[in-house]
Amino acid sequence: METYKWPDAAAPVAEIKPFVRTLHGDTVTDNYYWMIDYFKKGKDSTKVVDYLTAENKYLDTMMSGTKTLQADLFKELKGRIKEKDESVPVFKNGYYYYTRNEEGKQYAKYCRKKGTLDAKEEILLDMDAEAKGLPYYQASGFSVSPDNKMMAFGVDKVSRRQYVIHIKNLETGEVVKDAISNTQGDPVWAMDNKTIFYTSKNEVTLLSEKIKKHQLNSDAKQDVTVYEEKDKSNYIGVGKSKSGKYIFIYSQATLSNEIKMLDASTPDQPFKSFQPRQKDMLYEAIPLDDKFLILTNWNAKNFRLMECPLDKTGRENWKEVIPHRKDVLLEGVEEFKTHIVITERKNGLTQLRVRTTGGPEHNIAFEEPTYTAMVGANPDYDSKTLRYVYTSLTTPSSTYDYNMDTKAKKLMKQQEVVGGYNKDDYTSERLYATAKDGTKVPISLVYKKGLKKDGKAPLLLYAYGSYGSSTDPAFNSSRLSLLDRGFVYAIAHIRGGQEMGRQWYEDGKLMKKMNTFTDFIDCGKYLIDEKFTAKEHLYAQGGSAGGLLMGAIINLAPDMWHGIIAQVPFVDVINTMLDESIPLTTNEFDEWGNPKQKVAYDYMKSYSPYENIEKKAYPNMLVTTGLHDSQVQYFEPAKWVAKLRAAKTDKNVLLLKTNMDFGHGGASGRFDYLKDVALNYSFLFALEGISK
Repeated sequence: METYKWPDAAAPVAEIKPFVRTLHGDTVTDNYYWMIDYFKKGKDSTKVVDYLTAENKYLDTMMSGTKTLQADLFKELKGRIKEKDESVPVFKNGYYYYTRNEEGKQYAKYCRKKGTLDAKEEILLDMDAEAKGLPYYQASGFSVSPDNKMMAFGVDKVSRRQYVIHIKNLETGEVVKDAISNTQGDPVWAMDNKTIFYTSKNEVTLLSEKIKKHQLNSDAKQDVTVYEEKDKSNYIGVGKSKSGKYIFIYSQATLSNEIKMLDASTPDQPFKSFQPRQKDMLYEAIPLDDKFLILTNWNAKNFRLMECPLDKTGRENWKEVIPHRKDVLLEGVEEFKTHIVITERKNGLTQLRVRTTGGPEHNIAFEEPTYTAMVGANPDYDSKTLRYVYTSLTTPSSTYDYNMDTKAKKLMKQQEVVGGYNKDDYTSERLYATAKDGTKVPISLVYKKGLKKDGKAPLLLYAYGSYGSSTDPAFNSSRLSLLDRGFVYAIAHIRGGQEMGRQWYEDGKLMKKMNTFTDFIDCGKYLIDEKFTAKEHLYAQGGSAGGLLMGAIINLAPDMWHGIIAQVPFVDVINTMLDESIPLTTNEFDEWGNPKQKVAYDYMKSYSPYENIEKKAYPNMLVTTGLHDSQVQYFEPAKWVAKLRAAKTDKNVLLLKTNMDFGHGGASGRFDYLKDVALNYSFLFALEGISK
């Protein structure tokens, strides 16, 4: 294998402007704090834009020898996607709703048919037409009025998750002049077909602060606030029950929440609290015809199911339906008129349990050693059919309709891999690494059959490990480009996620966050010991809070990785958590801690990637960000890269790619994001000496 020859180009050198932070008697000099200027001053800050542009040019120069490979990879990745495609229709309130894509088009058309799939198609929104000429376009929160005549939806044109709500008359095709700015993009109709509830955002912090009520054909400036959140650590939102009877306001922090409710037929009445918020108690309310079900962690770390009367919802009226279990995490309940479907997690794997009202129950069987199963779109409360989705590292995403009475299941659609795909050519496994404290950490991995476990194969290890978000193994057609070139792909189910139950999450947050990082390192060591790979062929990838993970592991074990891909990485933990003008900061204190408290400050400082950069050798790195990112602001990765450049003692490559048009989620079109995948893979292949 011929090693890729990196061009001998000079990397950008960021200007040094010392900024001193003193807190808890600790003084820290931050040479690159000035990079926050674009965020604070916007277009006045040309220096920041100039620096990011210089980094982009440097990346283009360094990766110039892979240009053909990137183009070929993009073609290969795009070639596996079925261009003319259609989702499985979903039935709601007399109509079948679906999306369809046309050949060569980046976006979808949102459509419906009345009563039967043989009826004439109505195109509710042609997103290709709407997105024409725009670098970014996303429509979300499609909400059709109960009389099926109007549709409200949110539009974001810069990827900052600030949506403008538009309302379309589905009978005339006209978009009415009502336009509601600065929202979460979550319109909810009352039963009167003229009142819309939505979440309004703070324009600076982007926090969801108010629930407002809009009357059709009125000026949005006159909209009434029906709820204002005073606690800045809470996210809020508004939604409607599946039965259509209730509108709910949700207010939730990491450790506690509250739901307020309203009869959807009386939109002018005040919302009432279902159960006032209490410290360390989470709950979810699921309305049935004759009672509420409540999913809660009250005296139940892994959650339990309770019930209460429709008119007596306070906790003193709750009765237990499914008790707490130490080895099973109760994750969700999907309600139907005659059944409920319970999503549970045992030994890190999801189970779907079907329970008939007042009758027997059974589990839906899944065969593979590691997989993902989830409840799909089921908007019809009266249905006896469960729509669920199944996938694994070797099984493309498969949508099933399951008769909850007869147990008959029907495959409605499996993601087609254009050009052919044989799952028997690949092997997936579930293994367990032993962490430094003796904890067994699951690893899901996939590779092409015939792999020799001699330590010579390249391996890409991925993880997230925060917010109790579980990383379940799913099929990805793009990944075949890695597997077919000899890569092993592995997911480390580290603490900080919730794969092994609520305790798994609690053992990887706040003052136990270090477990997340050491678990990942121990998974890497295990894969080396088992001869799946070796240090010179081991790569790691993570994004957002998973980018924090990447930042931590290169400080803790820099010599273990040949290359790192850190996507939109959260790496400047203390500075971000001290600045409450930054979106998300106040919502995150229960996840990371509040550095205004000395104990939290000291612990966060012990792992924060930006704070812990030293004069030493670091692995090859590709770092990506978006100028308009609302989740992890561009200046975190930019500062991190600048500081790494100044400190590192190695000759390994360090590349920063800033997308000047997009935010946290990357490109919006269904093919554009593949250019980023092609860049990531080309980076790995260059390091491995794979040229085609």
